[in-house]
Amino acid sequence: MTWMTWVTKHAVQREKISAKFLYVTGQIEEALSKVSYNKLDLSEEVLEQIGLVHIQFQRAKTRTESSDLQLEMDITVVQEEPEPDAVVLKRLSQSLNLLTMEDLRTESKAFHEIIITSSSNLGDSFEKMSTIFKKLNDYLLTVNPEVDMYDVDKGMIKHRSPVIPDDFRCPISLELMKDPVIVSTGQTYERSCIQKWLDAGHKTCPKTQQTLLHTALTPNYVLKSLITLWCESNGLELPRTKGKGTNRKTGSSASNCDKAAIGSLLKKLANGNIEEKRAAAGELRLLGKRNADNRVCIAEAGAIPLLVELLSSPDSRTQEHAVTALLNLSINDTNKSIIVNAGAIQDVVEVLKNGSMEARENAAATLFSLSVVDENKVAIGAAGAIPALIDLLIHGTPRGKKDAATAIFNLSIYQGNKVRAVRAGIVDPLMRFLKEFDGGMVDEALAILAVIAGHPEGKISIGQTEPIPHLIELIRTGSPRNRENAAAVIWSLCMGDVKHLKLAKELNAEQAFRELSENGTDRAKRKALSLLECLERVEDADDQK
Repeated sequence: MTWMTWVTKHAVQREKISAKFLYVTGQIEEALSKVSYNKLDLSEEVLEQIGLVHIQFQRAKTRTESSDLQLEMDITVVQEEPEPDAVVLKRLSQSLNLLTMEDLRTESKAFHEIIITSSSNLGDSFEKMSTIFKKLNDYLLTVNPEVDMYDVDKGMIKHRSPVIPDDFRCPISLELMKDPVIVSTGQTYERSCIQKWLDAGHKTCPKTQQTLLHTALTPNYVLKSLITLWCESNGLELPRTKGKGTNRKTGSSASNCDKAAIGSLLKKLANGNIEEKRAAAGELRLLGKRNADNRVCIAEAGAIPLLVELLSSPDSRTQEHAVTALLNLSINDTNKSIIVNAGAIQDVVEVLKNGSMEARENAAATLFSLSVVDENKVAIGAAGAIPALIDLLIHGTPRGKKDAATAIFNLSIYQGNKVRAVRAGIVDPLMRFLKEFDGGMVDEALAILAVIAGHPEGKISIGQTEPIPHLIELIRTGSPRNRENAAAVIWSLCMGDVKHLKLAKELNAEQAFRELSENGTDRAKRKALSLLECLERVEDADDQK
């Protein structure tokens, strides 16, 4: 085990290790107390030194060593936050001296060997260390995009190294899986890694620590296919899965739609007068809503570019039909890319800004549907959608507010859009929903706040609205999901500024956190336990002053 692997491993087990040191200290102090030094032939100088050592052990026995609170908080943030702030990752990288991909690879390999050779139950430390290594890996790839060819398999990179999805990584090696297999607990591992684990005599699942009912390894063909598709789309090389792909051409997929009728409607879209175009767009809107076959057939017939053109129609009703037809067609994943490639995003945003209320609502829903594809989140945010969505969130109908909130939530998963939303003033209307306890929008408001609180600007903006009392009240009285999101927001705020933690303590939040740690959702329990630990540290720090 390397020194840094030891540090990283034990940093996530501070309480357990601290307790062990305290126990050993007590044992040594007790042993020293039982020795009759006066009966030994020792010089005064030696007796003096022994006395000093004994005093030091007596002091240490009654005092828990003060820990590096910043390091602990950084580790907690990296473990819990889906997208930790780059400042935190940089600080943790420096604290652990993991500054390059070479450093990280060395520690990852050492950790890998610990897992394979360990005869003990690694428990939660396995999951925690895996999370830390993965997020540091993603961070280092971000700050060093031109990765040295020795850091990554030369056949696995073209220009930039994409971030590997968590589900595609082996939980043991943390690397992209090439031959994923399933063990009896249902967990998936890279075949070579789990085989090495089994060959070492282990009878448990490394990730869950459950006893394996058998040691048979079942190929995970579905995951292997997904990994292969991901590699192809990112220019990476990986052995292709055998077998023919699904035929998506016209034929079986569109066999149940009326091609002749759709063809006639397209002619009207292309060459008809304003009334004919309006009527044709309305018909396609209804056909696209009716079933999946129609959605495929309409797209394959070439309707999408024509509908995109109608988004700029001066006739409001035609515009409504066009954007709603695109919304219905976007339910099909293949159609999403066709819509985007037809240049629809900017036109849909314009409808969102300037259309009728119905058109604006359906434009918001369309943007949400398109934003399911991660690359589209970036393009939609860059097109200026977020300020328009916030305006709909404030001034829209109840349905419009829901559509706007759903789109904002999904777009804000991308870090750049978090910043756009905060700078466009998203926090004030969200907090107004909470403070006025608008029953129709509390769920959505909390969900969005929980997402943007993960960004430094989001923390600051939320913190300026004095949210802690309202969030604590929601933890006490809200639905399970609202309690979870309220705890997540408080946790993010407290990790960023200890004053929020002290305020929560003054408001007697400890009991609410304790109850949530026992009866909340799994995520809520984790946040509540972490907040309780932070409260204890604040109390200890105050006691030592």
